[in-house]
Amino acid sequence: MLSTTERTRLGRAADRAGTETADLYAILDAGLVCHLGVVRPDGAPMVVPTGYGRIGDTLYLHGSTGARSLRLDGEVCVTVTHLDGIVLARSAFHHSLNYRSAMVYGAPRKVTDPDERLAGLRAITEQLAPGQWDAVRAPDRKELAATLVLALPLTEASVKVRTGPPVDDEDDYALPLWAGVLPLRTSYGAPRPDPLLAAPYPVPSHIADRVHPSVPTGD
Repeated sequence: MLSTTERTRLGRAADRAGTETADLYAILDAGLVCHLGVVRPDGAPMVVPTGYGRIGDTLYLHGSTGARSLRLDGEVCVTVTHLDGIVLARSAFHHSLNYRSAMVYGAPRKVTDPDERLAGLRAITEQLAPGQWDAVRAPDRKELAATLVLALPLTEASVKVRTGPPVDDEDDYALPLWAGVLPLRTSYGAPRPDPLLAAPYPVPSHIADRVHPSVPTGD
């Protein structure tokens, strides 16, 4: 079961809350970008979009050792959202969105163990492009020295999901207006080779396999 704290307990539309850890993992594993929220020393909030990866009950984030958002101490809030559809109602007031969202609170720790750092970086890379880590050069000592890896436990988190058609006022259902859901999805386009490739290499299978068959891959 997901944790229940004052920060993760839903106050509005509580019936949309996910209750299982599996719900949280499914949303995180399907995402590509999270938003990292921190509070700067001057009290100003900062929200940074960044890549991430999950291993078990730990979320890994990374960035430059000079990144202010990663060098701050204290607690953070990380969110991941999937927009699944625009809900078009008969009234402007009842327009909404279909979505799956996760929110994680906690104090991240700086990863110093070399093996865990590599595992975290691998998880982040594989989150964006499964199979890519083993297909490219691993980071060298200089690159690792310039990279900060954070580990955030998934012990305090909430999940919220909306699905289905619009919910209008009872009187509005008789209006001669269209209402429904405009579905949205994220899909891959045709891979674009780097113009500086040393040769016309074919698109690797772990990339080509993620592209819809109707999209040319340039093989």
